[in-house]
Amino acid sequence: MSAHPAVVVTPYNPEWPALFASLRDRVAPALRGIAMAIEHVGSTSVAGLAAKPVIDIDVVVPDLACAIRASEALRTVGYTPLGDLGIPERFAFSAPTELPRHNLYVVLAGCLSLRNHLRLRDHLRSHPEDVEKYGAVKRELAERHPDDVSAYCTAKTAVLLG
Repeated sequence: MSAHPAVVVTPYNPEWPALFASLRDRVAPALRGIAMAIEHVGSTSVAGLAAKPVIDIDVVVPDLACAIRASEALRTVGYTPLGDLGIPERFAFSAPTELPRHNLYVVLAGCLSLRNHLRLRDHLRSHPEDVEKYGAVKRELAERHPDDVSAYCTAKTAVLLG
């Protein structure tokens, strides 16, 4: 194990929604007329849920042509395209290093990745009894896989699908 684990799950931080809003507001002008929505997804979008302190953002676009336009627009504000990273209809971006830690994706409206993000977020927001259970699972998995983000994510996905 390294001195600084790669997977750290922290208690919910009530500042996360404002952090998302500041990141959204930074990219929104460049995406005007391209994006249908800019969604706060992932565990930081659910009040009370323990999470890795990294904001997840889905920029929703209607089609591939708009995804290309969004990629060009995001480059102008310092983001670097990383491709789909093996997930169809979802395009990842590396954020400018001076910004708070976050993951930004351009996703096609209705794609599986977006549907999964929104379903999980909306389910947890409307089922507070599941928030603590899921948080406990995430903390346990972070302890089990402190240096392996991929193993942590795979195990977390298996729990969600199980």
